[in-house]
Amino acid sequence: MRTETINIYKIGEHPSKDKCFEWIRDNEHHLGEWEMDELACSILKLSEAIGGTVDWSLSTWGDRGEHITFNDYDEDLLKGLNADDCPLTGCFWDIELIESLREKDMGKVLDTLHKSVAYLYSDEQLEDMCDANDYEFYESGKVV
Repeated sequence: MRTETINIYKIGEHPSKDKCFEWIRDNEHHLGEWEMDELACSILKLSEAIGGTVDWSLSTWGDRGEHITFNDYDEDLLKGLNADDCPLTGCFWDIELIESLREKDMGKVLDTLHKSVAYLYSDEQLEDMCDANDYEFYESGKVV
């Protein structure tokens, strides 16, 4: 008979956090999905609030085909929205969208999305996520 010992670590005690972060980045591709979902909801709600039409394509990472375009909307209704109150969905994307559309710079929204998602995959954020969720890792860095 042979007995094997398998070491299991929390992120703070793992001998190589980089292995853990690498495993998460290679296998957990969903971390930015909720950002996209919240932004999509805010886009639809803004379109409802100001009228007109909206055409959009989003990606968590920069993509040449991304865009957010509002057409034939009511400028007065847009001016009447208090962005700081997050009047559309209650999340910060309301502020980003309203202010960016007023400035006629929807690229700002896409930049914010990409920066938010990049932060989700940063070492700092991954370590916080692992701590908060009590993730455990094998020595190889794979999540238990």
